[in-house]
Amino acid sequence: MEAGHIAASASAKPSAKGLDYLLHVPTAYARSRRKWPVVLFLHGSGERGNDVWQVCKNGPPKLLKQGWDAPAIFVSPQCPYGSRWDAHYNTLIDLLADVAGRFRTDQCRTYLTGLSMGGYGTWEMGALHPTRFAALLPICGGVRSTFKFAQYANGLKNMPIWCFHGAGDDIVPLRASEVLVDRIRSIGGSPLFTIYPRVGHVSWIKTYANPDVWAWLFKQKQK
Repeated sequence: MEAGHIAASASAKPSAKGLDYLLHVPTAYARSRRKWPVVLFLHGSGERGNDVWQVCKNGPPKLLKQGWDAPAIFVSPQCPYGSRWDAHYNTLIDLLADVAGRFRTDQCRTYLTGLSMGGYGTWEMGALHPTRFAALLPICGGVRSTFKFAQYANGLKNMPIWCFHGAGDDIVPLRASEVLVDRIRSIGGSPLFTIYPRVGHVSWIKTYANPDVWAWLFKQKQK
């Protein structure tokens, strides 16, 4: 992996000064002319700061650092101290555009995933930009009380979504995911929902270690 920086766009909120990020490019990239899927990963609140390598504490960046040569380009930005992902959604879109301009990417296979605070970011950013992503993989997330999810839920009706949450989560309650899944199902959507019965907040460990999850994700493609 390598580190980079993306400046905030003019339309970003004033608090968004730009984001440092980690970038993984598959080993096979240089040997092939194929186009590659892109995964945008949003970390949790514990990895915020000004040392981008802290993002490797959890999730895909941890697996990549340990040697997983994932068959996709992974973009893993770092949220600054005292901030949340909702202050940076425009900058994240710019980051994806920058990566697409520099690498051979499959624009029909851009995926969004995140855990905890990043799970919130996955739900919200996916709802705000449903045509930008081929699938969502939110883990132990929800939406902020100020986010008008019902206003954007229709955009997720036909979106492939696989949501994960631990039944014993005492940091982000299971209900935070349940209400969103129920809302999308009520309008005709069919998101997948996995509840781990004996797992607390760290539901991302089992999720990201499961090859079936990645196989499902990489099959999704925008029509």
